[in-house]
Amino acid sequence: MDEPVIDLHSDDYFMREALRQAAKAYESGEVPVGAVVVRGGKIIARAFNQVEQLKDATAHAEMLALTQAESAVGDWRLTDCTLYVTKEPCPMCAGAIVHTRIARVVFGASDVKAGAAGSALNLLQFPTLNHRCEISSGIREADCRALLQNFFTEQRSKQKSNGN
Repeated sequence: MDEPVIDLHSDDYFMREALRQAAKAYESGEVPVGAVVVRGGKIIARAFNQVEQLKDATAHAEMLALTQAESAVGDWRLTDCTLYVTKEPCPMCAGAIVHTRIARVVFGASDVKAGAAGSALNLLQFPTLNHRCEISSGIREADCRALLQNFFTEQRSKQKSNGN
């Protein structure tokens, strides 16, 4: 009876699911970012970065997850959904998040250079836009950050060994 109860509706639980997606990106040689969209306590979309694989600069985890979620809901409005993503959304993704009217964005690692959910700028709560998202940050941050740091360390190592 002393074992902790796993809350299948907690931010921690859903971020673990996003981390599983990020691990798929890592294994594919993509920047390891994963995203899930949750509605009514259930995951309705899962995605990971596929920029290199699809040769598409817009194939960020968030963009792919939003498109899947729109299909699952049958509407472009995702007003009762939460997006979980392992890295703070970039300006492109933040724009799409606002346009789809996601209620809440939960992210792990912040991005001080290009994060558009409060680090470099905050498009998710920009006062003149027609929608503002609730933001929660730092969920499983150490895990999210470690995955990104390991990936980029590995990439730099490969470049050095190739003489670039």
